[in-house]
Amino acid sequence: MSWTTPTARSGRFSLYRDPHPARIASFAEDVRTGLGMRPYTLAPKYFYDDLGSALFDAITRLPEYYLTRVERDLLATYGSQIVAAFDEPLELVELGSGSAVKTRLIIEAILARQERLTYHPIEISPDALIESSQGLLASHEALTVSAYASDYFALLRAQRLATTGRVLALFLGSNVGNFEPTAARELFALLGATLHAGDGLLVGFDLKKDISVLELAYNDPTGVTAAFNKNLLARINRELGGNFDLGAFSFAARYDEGAGAIRSYLSADVAMKVDVPGSGVSAELAAGETIHTESSYKFAVDDMLELLAAGDFTERATFVDNAGRYALTLVIRT
Repeated sequence: MSWTTPTARSGRFSLYRDPHPARIASFAEDVRTGLGMRPYTLAPKYFYDDLGSALFDAITRLPEYYLTRVERDLLATYGSQIVAAFDEPLELVELGSGSAVKTRLIIEAILARQERLTYHPIEISPDALIESSQGLLASHEALTVSAYASDYFALLRAQRLATTGRVLALFLGSNVGNFEPTAARELFALLGATLHAGDGLLVGFDLKKDISVLELAYNDPTGVTAAFNKNLLARINRELGGNFDLGAFSFAARYDEGAGAIRSYLSADVAMKVDVPGSGVSAELAAGETIHTESSYKFAVDDMLELLAAGDFTERATFVDNAGRYALTLVIRT
């Protein structure tokens, strides 16, 4: 198997898989690591089992959680203007494409200007790629999808992303906020080394703002975000035989102003010992002791431009909603 040979091909769809994927630690191994040292931590990538994904979908519909809604509105309002920044026909690349729901807005804006479009989604899950691609192809006869089932760091390091024309890359959903700053710089440096002068990158990110607004987006009064976080403990119970008492934990998200990040925690209401046989680990928690579940970085526009400079990107335009909550920045590879 090689990157040059698709592992699946059907009409306008091709799927490439990493022939030598890096070994990824299992859920059990990551839980053992996270509960095997203090401060305790659990990796947020495990939020998204079937129940967790449904809970996150509910979060995006909460009035307090503006990120998804505002980004979609910005793409609908400015999509044509973003695409018009390029004279040549475009190919579209997306890092962490997921369901590609908002991507449709950019696809439609591009196809309003050119007859055909090749879309390169990069997503770790081949099943998610196949499902989202089938929906896009059914809706857009002028679309071809060349998909990559890979971690995008690994794909960019291997220099296996194959494009032939002017590229517009997308990194949406404030996903950049889930990376520590050093990792974000590395990602933009890798992307800059992959793209060519004149190619573009559109990044969506949550802006720094009043702390009460930031914290309310995570500490929603209906408790959906709390349930989303507690489901991570429930998943450990279901899949690894853990004995977490979900009712003995409280959820809180606090803004770390120095780091510019929302830190999410589950806090033990009482002292307890938890056993997770499937991970071979036990953890003792004092009353009030926390398990860190996620960090979500927020940015000023200048903060984002500083990170993007690692890939030799310069700002072309930035679009912000009227309330100053969220931004889309279009940069060009110099």
